[in-house]
Amino acid sequence: MKDINNLITFSNIYKIYNKGENEVRALDGISFSVVPGEFVAVVGQSGSGKSTLMNILGCLDTPTSGEYRLEGQDVAGLSERKLTQIRNREIGFVFQGFNLISGLDALENVELPLQYRGFPREERHRLAKEALEQVGLSERMHHKPSQMSGGQQQRVAIARAIAAKPPIILADEPTGNLDSRSGASVMCILNSLNAEGRTVILITHDDKIAASAARTIKIQDGRIVSH
Repeated sequence: MKDINNLITFSNIYKIYNKGENEVRALDGISFSVVPGEFVAVVGQSGSGKSTLMNILGCLDTPTSGEYRLEGQDVAGLSERKLTQIRNREIGFVFQGFNLISGLDALENVELPLQYRGFPREERHRLAKEALEQVGLSERMHHKPSQMSGGQQQRVAIARAIAAKPPIILADEPTGNLDSRSGASVMCILNSLNAEGRTVILITHDDKIAASAARTIKIQDGRIVSH
């Protein structure tokens, strides 16, 4: 499990709430690894532990016990500053809710995180335009969220996630709020990003959506039941 070729290694990860008599094991001894460039789907129903897993993968939460290594580094030993750097530079997040700012147009929504990260104005403008073109929204750059469909808003959210060119895309139920056609469009984009060499980890409850991935990890009650 500690192969240096792995991008991500989970070794015996537990996440326990209310330790003691009424404890809840959101993750109950999970181990798996991901190599660079893989497209992996983590599948589970509501309450299976997949959201907890995503939060730990994305360095948004820490395990109760076990070891999480990202690019060979033990995440538990990193400072909050270093974890923030990893979230900013290594991981692009795509969520079920688009989390766009209603008063900003598509270009401004994609540019905003780049501004927080200190990118110069011209560079962030160029990167944001490139990302929107990549998701097929070059004609919608100056439209606000209210002027776009759900599928278009999710594509803006993907553009925002990929603008800084992070090597890992972490997508949590990215098609959950979309109709089947818009969902298929989003999955095509994730597949094309993977074809470019990005590592894509997809969290979903839908087996049909998970079928787009090269490998599926199924979890239930905080444990891996098929791999």
